[in-house]
Amino acid sequence: MDSKALVSTIRERCRMCYTCVRECPAKAIRIADGQARVVSERCIACGNCVRVCSQGAKRVKESGDAVQQLLASKAPVAALLAPSFPAEFTEVEPHTLVGMIRALGFRWVVEVAFGADLVARQYRELAARPDGKRHIATTCPAIVEFVQKYHPGLIASLAPVVSPMVAAARVVRHLHGQEVRVVFIGPCIAKKAEVVSPCLPQEVDAALTFGELRNFFSEKNVRAEAVPPSEFDPPLAGWGALFPLSRGMLQAARIEEDLVSGEVVAAEGRSDFVRAIEQFEDGSLDARLLEVLCCNGCIMGAGMTSTEPLFSRRSQVSRYVRQRMAGFDEKAWEARVDELSKLDLTRRYAADDQRIPVPSEGELKRILARMGKVDAEDELNCGACGYESCREHAIAIFKGLAEKEMCLPYTIDQLRRAVKDLNLSHMQLADTQEALMQSERLASMGQLAAGIAHEVNNPLGVVLMYAHLLLDELPKDAPARQDLATIVDHADRCKKIVSGLLNFARQHKVLMQSVNVRDLVNRSLRALPIPDKVTVQVNHEIEDPICDLDADQMTQVLTNLINNAFQAMPNGGTLVVSTSGTPDVVRFNVSDTGTGIPEENLKKIFEPFFTTKQIGKGTGLGLTVTYGIVKMHRGDIQVQSNANPEAGPTGTTFTVTVPRHEQAE
Repeated sequence: MDSKALVSTIRERCRMCYTCVRECPAKAIRIADGQARVVSERCIACGNCVRVCSQGAKRVKESGDAVQQLLASKAPVAALLAPSFPAEFTEVEPHTLVGMIRALGFRWVVEVAFGADLVARQYRELAARPDGKRHIATTCPAIVEFVQKYHPGLIASLAPVVSPMVAAARVVRHLHGQEVRVVFIGPCIAKKAEVVSPCLPQEVDAALTFGELRNFFSEKNVRAEAVPPSEFDPPLAGWGALFPLSRGMLQAARIEEDLVSGEVVAAEGRSDFVRAIEQFEDGSLDARLLEVLCCNGCIMGAGMTSTEPLFSRRSQVSRYVRQRMAGFDEKAWEARVDELSKLDLTRRYAADDQRIPVPSEGELKRILARMGKVDAEDELNCGACGYESCREHAIAIFKGLAEKEMCLPYTIDQLRRAVKDLNLSHMQLADTQEALMQSERLASMGQLAAGIAHEVNNPLGVVLMYAHLLLDELPKDAPARQDLATIVDHADRCKKIVSGLLNFARQHKVLMQSVNVRDLVNRSLRALPIPDKVTVQVNHEIEDPICDLDADQMTQVLTNLINNAFQAMPNGGTLVVSTSGTPDVVRFNVSDTGTGIPEENLKKIFEPFFTTKQIGKGTGLGLTVTYGIVKMHRGDIQVQSNANPEAGPTGTTFTVTVPRHEQAE
C-alpha cells in the first residue's frame, strides 16, 4: 500500500465490476490491466468505493497501531467521539460506550458535537454578515478536498471555519494543555486525510473509524457488561449533536433553508454535491451559503459498520438528541459556548489542482472509433463501464484512467468475433485432423495392399496362363469351355484389382512439366464417350492456364472423376467441368447433377474397395488412386454432395486443388 494512499485495492479480490468507478465522485479510480487502482493524489477519501465494493477489495489505511503507541506513551490521550455514534453502537447505551472507550486507556472522552456547536455559531455569524460574500460550508473534509483538487477557483469561497473535529481538538488542548494527544473516532475515512492536511496544524494525532474502534474493543477484550458506565467529559454538547444528519448543521446554527430566497442551499450524496458545486461555480446556483456533504449525512459514512438503512440511522441519532435535550441546561451550555467561541476557529486552504485537460473533438472521435462507436447511435450510454456516457468514458481513456475494454458492448462484440474465429479455427483443425487420419489409414492400407498384391500376383499369373492354355486346346464345342471362360474372366478381373492395389500402394514419382490445363481437360473429355441424355459444359475461368503437373497422372484423375460423374447420372443430367486459379494454385471442378453421395458415405469414398456400384461394376479403387495422385502433387481434393432431394438439387462436386508451381518430392 502506498504510504500516502488512504484507500488501496486488494488485487486478488477485484472482480472488474467497475462499481467503484461509478461511485467515485472524483474519478480517482484508474483501470489498468483489468484492475481498479485508487490514484492517491486524486482521491478525496470519501470512502464511496469502500462502501460499495461487494467483494471487499478496497482496503483503508488503518490507524490502530498509531493509537496504541499513543496510549502506551506517557502523554495523556483524549478521545473525540463523533456525534454519529448512536447510529453505529445501537447495542449499548451511550454511557456504557463512553465507559468502554475509557477502558481502552483514554483519559478524556469528549463529544465532537460540542465542537459542532462552536462551528454552528461561526456559520450563523457568517450568514448574518452584510458583505454578500458566498460561501461553501467546510464541515465535510471530503468536500474540502474535492474543491481544492477539482475546483481550485472556488477556494476563496470555502468558509474559513474548521470542522467540528478540529474545533473539539482545540477546545481539549485549551482546557487540558498542548501536551494532550488527541484521537478522533468517527464514521469518516476522510478524517484520516484531514488529520495530516498540510493546511492544518497537527492538532489531531490520529483518526479511527467506528469499525477500527470495534476491532480495538475485541483485541483488548473490552466488553460492555464488564465496564462501569461513564459520562462524557465537559464541555457537554447541545444542538451540535444533529450535525451528522442531512441539514443538521443548518438546524444547529438556526439557519433556515428558505426555498423562496434561495440564499441557503443544502445538498448531499455522490451526484448531488458534485452538481451543486459545479452550478455554484458557474453562477447558476446563486446561494450565499452552500452546505454540502459527500455522503447522505455522516451517519452513512464509509467508516460505519452498521447495516441499518438511512432513516433507521436517522431515528437513532434523533432519539439520542431528544433524550439529551430533555434535561438540558441551555443557559449553562450557552455560557460555555460563549466562553470557548473566543478560540481561533479559522483555517486556510491551498489548491491541489488535479484537473486534466480534456481531449479535442477530433481526439475524442478517434477514441470512440476504437471502441466501435463511429456514429452517434453507437453511443449507447449504458453506464456498464462506470461512466455516465460513452464520451465520459472516452475522456477517461484520454486521461489514462480507463481502458476501452471496460465498454461492455465493445467487449461483447470482440468476444463474438473471437468465438467466430475460434469456431472457424476449430473447423479447420477438425478438417486437418480428418485429412491426417485419412492419410494415415490409406498409408496403412497401402502397405497391406502392396504385400497382398505381390503375394497374389504370381499365383494369379499362373492361373491365368494355364486357363488360357486349356482354353486354346479345347474344342469350341467342348462342355468345359464355358467354365474355363468364366475362370479366365474372373482371373482377369482379379488381375485388374491387383494392378489397382499396386498403383495405389506404389510411391510413384511424378514427372512434372508445364501443362496447359485447358488442353488437359479437353483431352480427358475426348477420351470418354458421353452417355445419352448427358450434357457437358466446360468453363475455363482461369486466366493463366499453364501449370506444373504430371500430365498423364492428372489425366487419370480427371478421367476417374468424369467417369464417376457419368455413372452417377443413369437417367441423364449435366456435367460441368471448370478450371480456375490464382497465381499460386490451380483448381479443377467436376460437378454433376446425379444421384449424389449419401452423407454417411462421404468419409469412406477414398478408402480402398469402398464402392456403391453393383458387384462386378467397379473395384472401389478409382477414387483411392485419384486421392494418391493428388497428394503426390502436394494438392488437395474436396467433395460436396447432396443425395436428399428434399434438401435441394442432388449432385456431387469434386474440387481438386494443386500448386501452380512444382512442389512434389
